This record gives sequence, C-alpha cells and structure tokens, in this order.
Amino acid sequence: MKKTKKVIALGLTAVMALSLSACGGRNAGNQPAATQAPAAEGGEAADSQGGQTAAAVTIKIGHVEAEDRSTHKALVEYFQKPVEEKSGGTIKVEIYPNSALGGDAELTESVAMGSLTAALPSTSVLVAYSPDFGVMDMPWLFSNAQNAFEAMDGDMGDYFNQKLEAVGIHCLGYSYNGLRSMTNNVRPITKPEDLKGLKMRVMENQVFIDFFNTLGASATPMGFNELFTGLQQNTVDGQENPPSLIYASKFQEVQKYLSVTEHVNNFLGFIMNKDFYDGLTQEQQQIVTDAAAEFVKQQRQMELDDTNLYVDKLEEEGMQVNRLTEEDKAAFKEALAPMYEKYKGEFGEDVFTMAEKYEQ
Repeated sequence: MKKTKKVIALGLTAVMALSLSACGGRNAGNQPAATQAPAAEGGEAADSQGGQTAAAVTIKIGHVEAEDRSTHKALVEYFQKPVEEKSGGTIKVEIYPNSALGGDAELTESVAMGSLTAALPSTSVLVAYSPDFGVMDMPWLFSNAQNAFEAMDGDMGDYFNQKLEAVGIHCLGYSYNGLRSMTNNVRPITKPEDLKGLKMRVMENQVFIDFFNTLGASATPMGFNELFTGLQQNTVDGQENPPSLIYASKFQEVQKYLSVTEHVNNFLGFIMNKDFYDGLTQEQQQIVTDAAAEFVKQQRQMELDDTNLYVDKLEEEGMQVNRLTEEDKAAFKEALAPMYEKYKGEFGEDVFTMAEKYEQ
C-alpha cells in the first residue's frame, strides 16, 4: 500500500509539474515566475554573456536544521554571501531554517512542484523520487566519510542526479549530516554479537529495521520525540544518531555507552527546481554552481569537526566511549551479508557496484 501511494503521489507531482510548464511556468524573460524578485533600480542588471541581461531573481532555500548547525552556518557564509556578491545584484538568497517551510518531505515536494526554489532534504526522503537512494541508508556501505564523499562527488552522485533530473529536480551537490553511531545502557558495541538481545530504537525505515534485526537486536521503531523517555524508562536499551544530535538531545543523561560505530554516512541533497535553474543565465548558473560546491566542501569539514567535538563532550560528561576500527567495521558488514543480498535485489546490483569501487 505504501509503495502504491508513493507511485500515485509521484504521478500527481509529474502531472502537476507538466501542467505548470505548459501553462507558462516561466515569464517572458525565461526566468522562473514563481521566484522572480522585483528588479533592482534600473530594471535589469547587465550580464557578461554577450550583452545579455539578467532579471533579478530570488533563491528561497528551506531546511530543517537549527541555525547553530553546520548546514545553516555554511549556507550563509559560503553560499548566500558569495552568490549575492558575485551576481552583482541579480540573485538574492533567502534561507529558512528550523523547518519553517516544512519537513524534508514537504520541502522536497515543494521544490519538485516549483513553489520553492531549493532545499536540503536527507537522501532518506529522496527515495520517494528514486527508490535507489535507499542504498545510502545501508550500514557500512562506506568504511569512512572520505570514501563516501568521493562517491557522492563522482559517478554515484551523477547516477542519483540523473534520477532527480527526470522528475524536475536539479541537484547542486550533497552536503553532510554526519556519521551515525550507537548508544546503549547494557554494554559497549565492539563486535556484531554485542547487539544480540538489545532493544534498539530505530527510525520507521525498513533498512534500519532490517539492519538491527539481522544482527540479533530487537529493532523498535519509535518517534524521536518519544525517545528520551523511552531510554529513561528502559522501554528501549539504546539508539543510534550522530554525536552532535545525541549531545543536543541530552541522551548522555540516560545512556551509559557510546560506541562510535559510524555505520551510516548521512547526506543531504542540495536540490533546486530544474525549471528555475534552467531559467538562469549561464553566468548565474556558474555562480550558483561554484558557490554550492564550496558550500558542500566547507560544510562537510565543519560537520566532521563537530562530530569529533561532540564525541569528546559526551565522554567528558561521563559516557564510556569506544571506537570501531576498520577491521571491526568490516566484521559488521560481513555479518550483514544476508541483508545486502536482499537489497541488491531491491535496489539493483549497479548502485552497489558503484559504491564498492570507492572502497578499494
């Protein structure tokens, strides 16, 4: 039933997008009508492309992160400021953090429909537009963040970009939402057997449910807003999230062990409505593309720095911390072979082969 609803929703999205295009989704200047800002004094700004002129446009970006997180800080410093400065007044950037324009699913749909210029949803949400994105939730798909970065900057990212283009979404790059690790109140997690019998809270995501169940844990889907109480009352033994979120949520007050498993590299797609992007002049497109690349580069490093910072903070506040080695991670991935076989059949061998190339 869920798959049927997704297919219907995607079909409706495509039909509405085609209708918008057929009914004049752009204005006479080949600029996106829905996001056009009033022209600066003088009406138009000169573009260096052979005397071509560019009408002023506004890029509205929505995301769910708090303003003190790396996503928002890097967007302001490395995207908003340079785009506005280098465009000479032809592009204005507005950023709406804290889910002000909706959650990841709503933001993505708004971008696909053209009612919002851009957003940064988790790739876990993009499965509604291309099921292959589900591979990014596979545990230990990449043994470290750098391999994951190279894949998403390489042909794996290109593969996903083509899928998004087909549904009216242009992807400017993949920023980083951190490395997910585990906490619990029973024992350190150093080998696959350590998860046996533990009640682990997971998102309502079948890949995560299969992950923990395959290793002998009892995967327990639970809303994030219920998690602190669930840990406090021992409804569940543990959970998994990036260290920065573990710290912000004060799970250290109700959890004893932090195992830096780094089992999933979580990415955010920097997506933009394709009609809007195509309606920009070549010079504007280059400014946006260059700034997005710098944003992704800087944000990733900021998030990695935050990960190390918050692991240290959690240890300082009394959590017992252990880190998995590369050999430890390989042992976990080997134990998950049955799960990998299942999802190779679901997502296809090709996308797994692309990922494996970056692990060599």
